[in-house]
Amino acid sequence: MLKDPFRIRDHVVEFDDIVAEIVRRSEDARANLPMVADVAYGPDATETVDLFFPEGKRDRLPVHMFVHGGYWRMFSKRDYSYVAKTITKAGAIAVILDYALMPKVRMATIVDQVRRAKQWVLANIADHGGSPAELTVSGHSAGAHLATFLFNSEQTPSNVRAALLLSGLYDLKPLQDSFLANEIGITDQEVATFTPLAYRHDAQTKTTVLVGADETPPFHRQADRFTASLLREGSPVTSLVLANRNHMDSVRDLGVPGTQAGDCLADLIAHTR
Repeated sequence: MLKDPFRIRDHVVEFDDIVAEIVRRSEDARANLPMVADVAYGPDATETVDLFFPEGKRDRLPVHMFVHGGYWRMFSKRDYSYVAKTITKAGAIAVILDYALMPKVRMATIVDQVRRAKQWVLANIADHGGSPAELTVSGHSAGAHLATFLFNSEQTPSNVRAALLLSGLYDLKPLQDSFLANEIGITDQEVATFTPLAYRHDAQTKTTVLVGADETPPFHRQADRFTASLLREGSPVTSLVLANRNHMDSVRDLGVPGTQAGDCLADLIAHTR
């Protein structure tokens, strides 16, 4: 029987070990980095961000917002606090975002939450020492999908200087025939409304599209198609295949200095100052 190319656990032997590692790294980040936890960007209990800060004076610091993955139906911001280590080391405020999960809510709710979180950052981050004029964003997998809605044609001007998209999902149609059909049941309307390839994007946003060399073929196809779409639009985009990396160790690397993914994130922040 063929393995579902979208069911990551079937293709990454170390799946559970990597998840356990990133949870440990996240606990360490919350224990050791300056932070303000559970800041509300909306009225629902799921609508919060954690803010992490570099050491030293907080005055007009660049700001980076990270959107976690999990196929829109698992994980939380607490599982991804470790990404803040790379962000704060690069001199930026890290905004690690939480949102509601499918199938309790539908995708429209989640996209709206992510957009409202960005608006909260633009309106309020100066109160925490950040510069809203120096906002960059990133996301992994479903989080990369959601991050595109922060700088697409409905959000222009987006006020997003640059975006890093790792192992993203830019065409939702193939997911309807995946294991997710029984878990979240993506509808035809959601495919039509929330497929990033259907949108134009802010030409002022510099985008970096990453995918692991060891990922399954659909993730490479999706990365290639989205990169090509941005190029046709005239948007500035760079694409990179991460050597010897799969869907899980690549996202772990976002919090590990000296790795390809970690260095790409740090460089994205540094080069937009």
